[in-house]
Amino acid sequence: MFKRLLPKEIGFFDFFEQHSKLSISACEELSAIALNPMELIERANRIKEIEHEADNITHKCINALHRTFITPIDRADIHRLMKRLDDIIDSVDSAASRMILYEISDIRPEFRHFTEVLVKATIEINNAMHNLRNLKHGEAAIEKCCLAIYEAENEADQILRAALARLFKEEKEAIFVIKWKGIFERLERAADYCEEVANIVEGIVIEAS
Repeated sequence: MFKRLLPKEIGFFDFFEQHSKLSISACEELSAIALNPMELIERANRIKEIEHEADNITHKCINALHRTFITPIDRADIHRLMKRLDDIIDSVDSAASRMILYEISDIRPEFRHFTEVLVKATIEINNAMHNLRNLKHGEAAIEKCCLAIYEAENEADQILRAALARLFKEEKEAIFVIKWKGIFERLERAADYCEEVANIVEGIVIEAS
């Protein structure tokens, strides 16, 4: 009888995992563009679809948060985590959209390196989201995931510096430099958001310990 009076449990961890899986898919689509630039429009359109799916999950999660009195982790952490997960896909979508806008046909090698790092980081995020369900037994695994995400973000920083240095040195057309600089910076921003997700997750683990 008493259980009937309790609010229905909301699957916030389901929302996290669903969203993080979409992050992997978006980054894999971006990686496919690096391997075959001829598929740019097709892959970019798929990324846009993924971005819409992710937005829908985010809206469902936030709406559920407004309706739920008792949450499995701090309400502010849930909101911040979903927002940063969404920012990752938004940045990936922004990079792909600009590639279409700029009519990019030749892919620079650093772009492929960026996509590999982002796939790696989002896989680790998804693993961390899975272990959030049981913090008592998943703390060590989460810490390992976060460390890998931090390493990926550091690698993205190095790729950006090398990419910009080579771009400014080798390219003579200013418009070409501007185009690729904007794309690279959006990819690096996606990596930064991955790092912020790791920061939030580590904070959740500390609060629960």
